[in-house]
Amino acid sequence: MADIRVHVFVTGKVQGVYFRQNTMRTAREYGATGWVRNLDDGRVEAVIEGTEEVVRKVVEWCHQGPSASKVDDVQVRYERYTGEFSDFTITG
Repeated sequence: MADIRVHVFVTGKVQGVYFRQNTMRTAREYGATGWVRNLDDGRVEAVIEGTEEVVRKVVEWCHQGPSASKVDDVQVRYERYTGEFSDFTITG
């Protein structure tokens, strides 16, 4: 299965609810690499790389988020896979 990369923007009540930490935990559980961060406008941004199945599972999780969150929208943009990451981290 080919490796893919997505750039994700999550809108809603997604800051102050451990969204980044839980995204990192979920991505690491599935074996995805990349990063996640808060944006000044209240959204969460992430870049996720891995197999198509792994990336799909992490993106599906982003639609739900942790129990204290309320996800209104998830925008997913497919990008060229780079393989530049060795882990999944919180950045920014």
